Amino acid sequence: MTVIAHPERLKVTGPSVLFSAGFRPFFLLAAADAMANMAVWLMTLARPELWPSSALPAVWWHAHEMLFGFIAAAIGGFLLTAVPNWTGGAPYRGAPLNLLIVVWLCGRLAMLPIFPVPATLRILADISFYPLLAVMLAMPLIRAGKLRNVAFLVLLGGLATADLLFQLGSAGVLEMGEHIGLQLGADIVTIMIVVIGGRILPAFTRNWLAQRGVPAQIASHPWIERLAVISILSMFAADMTMPMTKPDGLVTLIAAAIQILRLGQWQGYRAARNPLLWVLHLGYAWLTLALTLKAFSLLFAWDWAANWLHALTVGAFSTMILAVMSRASLGHTGRPLVAAPLTVLGYCLLNLAGAVRVFGPVLLPSSFEAVIDLAGSLFIASFALFLWVYGPILLGPRGDGRPA
Repeated sequence: MTVIAHPERLKVTGPSVLFSAGFRPFFLLAAADAMANMAVWLMTLARPELWPSSALPAVWWHAHEMLFGFIAAAIGGFLLTAVPNWTGGAPYRGAPLNLLIVVWLCGRLAMLPIFPVPATLRILADISFYPLLAVMLAMPLIRAGKLRNVAFLVLLGGLATADLLFQLGSAGVLEMGEHIGLQLGADIVTIMIVVIGGRILPAFTRNWLAQRGVPAQIASHPWIERLAVISILSMFAADMTMPMTKPDGLVTLIAAAIQILRLGQWQGYRAARNPLLWVLHLGYAWLTLALTLKAFSLLFAWDWAANWLHALTVGAFSTMILAVMSRASLGHTGRPLVAAPLTVLGYCLLNLAGAVRVFGPVLLPSSFEAVIDLAGSLFIASFALFLWVYGPILLGPRGDGRPA
């Protein structure tokens, strides 16, 4: 494998480049937020007395910020990049992009435990990101007639609703609102991965093999694709109407089986020599594992399947985010699609973090705190490597000399 160096470290330019496209600031914010959230969580576990007693309970804060802070920033960066590609329009930049960044930052500041913000102001600051992002994306999609992609606006509305339910629960207005909001938000992100994964994994794999002259039929059979989406939507419905029950587990098991069948047809083993590809397949494999563990946990209450939620969030969500951010950062800054060694190391550390968090507490129950510290540290290290490699790329000029 050819490895490229990064002379861009010597050519970092000013803010005008950073704000020239939506993926640049939001990918940086996503990685930095992931590290900061995890660091605060580990510190709180070590010194719980430091957490303000008047603040949102630390476990709720951690779950909320990872889903509605870190993951939301990554989704924003992806959609702000994808929509111009889908519509043939110009990248998002200028005042609208700057406003979106400010709104996201205000939400994170409002959620900090050290800042006592009135509930109404906190809710408005936190949930405003999704409607604003949807408004920015809506007109180009509608004008270009890309009605199939308008579904992402509905999903953004779902994330806003999930965040609102969480906030109403934390304010004491809605019983179990925190749990309902987090479940709804996680399901919507899962739907996004199923939809986006079905578009990019077979296409990227097929294109890479064709460039290498490798004969392969990477197919996406229509009936499997339809079943994949229907099964995930069915799981979503079961989670909302009969959560954490055996019927929910049965629906989830069916969804897991269909996703496994779907992943198998994409022949990920053929991409073993391309880290930018195999990490995408691995991220989707984490999704199938998470759904399988969830099903077994609900159906049989097996201890080894109890950590299915972290298989979903650390394994599937975070791996897919890191994979998409690293690939898109290269492609949209005019650089060869070749993963640097430190990028590959980051992929490995993140997947190791997922394995440690999911299976470590079962294998080493007497060392639970050490297991959590190790998993969290590996998670932080993986995104630190992303910032080290891609920070100069996202802050610097395009590698091909074209305007940023």
